[in-house]
Amino acid sequence: MFTRLAQQHRDFVKDLVMNLQALAIVLENRGYLASCYTCGDQMNSASFMVSLGENHLIRFLVSDYGITWTEMRDDRELMKLEGAEAISQLQELGNVIKYQVHPSSSQNQWGKEQLRQVKSRV
Repeated sequence: MFTRLAQQHRDFVKDLVMNLQALAIVLENRGYLASCYTCGDQMNSASFMVSLGENHLIRFLVSDYGITWTEMRDDRELMKLEGAEAISQLQELGNVIKYQVHPSSSQNQWGKEQLRQVKSRV
């Protein structure tokens, strides 16, 4: 049973890494500054970053050890999420692409929504 679960986890991480790479490409094509770096060919970890505007940065890390979403503005950490919550935030970022919102109009709206969520948690 544990061997099967370990393999499922490796497959999940690999799928997530491939989706992060695709998301970075799409975001770059839409005019955002985005990157996704992986270590080696095994696709077992990645560092994804996107700039949503002046001094507004999202960093998403995935590896066998965990998943984290960190949002920063003006070099200050606004929000740090892990696991399923981090993936949910990644879906919100994916919605920016899905609804074809471009940086000039999305940065302010998406940033305001994220700040509103942070303030509601405090």
